[in-house]
Amino acid sequence: MLAGGQVAAIVERYALGAGAHITGPTARGYHGEVWKLATSRGTWAVKRHFVHHDEAEVREDVDYQDAAAAAGVPTPVAVRTIDGDVLLDLDNTQVRINDWVDLQDADPCLDPVAVGQVVAQLHCVEFAGTRPEHPWYTDPVGAERWDELGRALDAAHAPFADEFAGLQGELVALEALLEPGAELQTCHRDLWADNLRGTAESGVCVIDWDNFGLADPTHELAALLYEFAFRDPQRARALHDAYRAAGGPGHVHRRGHFSMAIAQLGHLNELSCERWLDPATSDLDRERNAARFGEFVDRPLTRDVIDELLDAVAP
Repeated sequence: MLAGGQVAAIVERYALGAGAHITGPTARGYHGEVWKLATSRGTWAVKRHFVHHDEAEVREDVDYQDAAAAAGVPTPVAVRTIDGDVLLDLDNTQVRINDWVDLQDADPCLDPVAVGQVVAQLHCVEFAGTRPEHPWYTDPVGAERWDELGRALDAAHAPFADEFAGLQGELVALEALLEPGAELQTCHRDLWADNLRGTAESGVCVIDWDNFGLADPTHELAALLYEFAFRDPQRARALHDAYRAAGGPGHVHRRGHFSMAIAQLGHLNELSCERWLDPATSDLDRERNAARFGEFVDRPLTRDVIDELLDAVAP
């Protein structure tokens, strides 16, 4: 919760005007939540971080965001403080500000042509960031860790323990497909439906640049096929063709190209299980993490799904 004094400090340090009115949170993820702030100067998105961030690192997020916007990628404009900083420290929390965009709810059924075109634009942005590859997007959780979590969930009578057991073999088999990226460049690395949204003006908008860094654009494109096409070959073909026609450098044609999706979903599932098992987790957060694993159960990434998507985009 952002207190009145914190809101006043935000308005002052970012020079946002007068008559502040804040509502929310309007969105919440693993790493932070977003509040809507209206002032005499306009409407702003206030992201409150759950963990502390370094100003220099976050400033690079904004530099990449600015470069993408300059290249025509639709994204909110970041706001800096009167001292030129991105972050503001406020009584054991940090915030950052973007201008407000009226985003629609997360929707994996966005127009696949629009998705392909926007991501192609993004993959053509020339930005020499300093962040290397990260294990979250490349490394397996590992069979031993999956076994450990399965035993713990069963012993704790987790409501999704049976679903986990049913998928455990597939999670291990997927990780056997992981391969290193071949052509590395700066990528967003978090282009799920939560961060690639429809807008009130019927366009699409890229948000949340916090996790960018080196990756293979083909691996990111494959993750988009899973997220925005799943088991729909026509959507997969439309997205992939639109991406290629718009000049995107990625080209999905084998199982290993889904490495980013496999690794990232694996670590997200691991995190959901860990947080559910943590005795310090509140009942509400335990429900949230069970629901997050449930989302994967409803739309699982499997070898069969990967093969269907590969068939759909094959020449």
